[in-house]
Amino acid sequence: MSGAEAINRIIDAVWRMEAAKIIASLTRMVGDVGLAEDLAQEALVEAMSKWPESGVPRNAGAWLTTVAKRRAVDGWRRQVRLDQKYVAIARDLETRPDAELGWDPDHIDDDVLRLVFVSAHPVLAREGQIALTLRVVGGLTTDEIAQAFLTSTATIQQRIVRAKKTLKAADVPFEVPPREEYPKRLSAVLSVLYLIFNEGYSASSGDRWIRSELCGEALRLGRILAGLVPDEPEVHALVALMEFQASRFGARTTTDGTPILLSDQDRSRWDQAQIRRGVQALARADDCGRGRGPYGLQAALAQCHATAPTAQDTDWQRIVILYEALGRIAPSPVVDLNRAVAVSMASGPGLALEIVDELVAAGSLSRSHLLPAVRGELLARLHRDTEARAELLVAADMAGNQRESTVLRAKAAALGDTFGENR
Repeated sequence: MSGAEAINRIIDAVWRMEAAKIIASLTRMVGDVGLAEDLAQEALVEAMSKWPESGVPRNAGAWLTTVAKRRAVDGWRRQVRLDQKYVAIARDLETRPDAELGWDPDHIDDDVLRLVFVSAHPVLAREGQIALTLRVVGGLTTDEIAQAFLTSTATIQQRIVRAKKTLKAADVPFEVPPREEYPKRLSAVLSVLYLIFNEGYSASSGDRWIRSELCGEALRLGRILAGLVPDEPEVHALVALMEFQASRFGARTTTDGTPILLSDQDRSRWDQAQIRRGVQALARADDCGRGRGPYGLQAALAQCHATAPTAQDTDWQRIVILYEALGRIAPSPVVDLNRAVAVSMASGPGLALEIVDELVAAGSLSRSHLLPAVRGELLARLHRDTEARAELLVAADMAGNQRESTVLRAKAAALGDTFGENR
């Protein structure tokens, strides 16, 4: 790898880790999410130009933020009329040129939470709320968001542009809303945190299977949110779900990043302290006394896996029941596909294949590689190896993540040349 390529990879990593904090800080300054993202992107372009020669700054996030803020001030100076707020900000930056080098992550963290609430403002359509927050908070590309929504990239681009224009037109303040407004935004905020965590847990693209920085940010924001709304069971349930899932990170990949499937993981490497936090968070959700919603049921599913001493001890019958309940209150083809996997473990691959074939016939999940991947696994267990190999190769071609694609191809290759085998 050349020096320039190494720098570009570092820049990409810095952007993925710091983008939300930078954009949040800029939004607080300029009062416009769209302008804040543009300024941050301009700073990133400058970094790509300068860092290969000067080296990566010790505090790369602070460097990008400072450059972006100076670009904002330069833009204001070019305007004919400047109000006193802009003059004061410009004077402050001139008199304290190194102030940003004292990067205060706690303060920026608060700004990120504000940014989440701004992006979930009820003035926006639900699809726009989630797409915009995934873009500016999660740092996901439009392609990645499109995959999460199982829709086209052009559609996501339109939603994001429309959401930015709407926020600007409505002059939405950069703040955590009053407590009485929480219910209007809470569902969208939880959806965003859930999707950000999922993208980190199993990246939809790139050469990393886990993007732990996304999961860490979603979990951190979830914990803060739980403190803000201690009586909301689904907030605690989502935190529990993320705690359970994150507890397995140490065992989910080899040292070179190759994925390790759940059944093959060394459970002694699971983070028991994090599992206990998940149990406590789910218990707190249950203590609210309103029954389990979608996140509560998913947390209960994750708990079944996290607390099973071995893969063989997993209570698959309970998992099937939980998926059936989840399918009734939050129906989706993804839930049905996961239920099929659970049924295959509890009752055998034949019944599960019937569920999957119904999804195929309905045209569900046509954009997702997960459907042919699961179907291929079930066919292999039924010793229909030729069909299984074909499905796994289709899934590998559809998978955007290189690591996952490699695993699927390896499974297909393990079935070998099975011409004439299915007789």
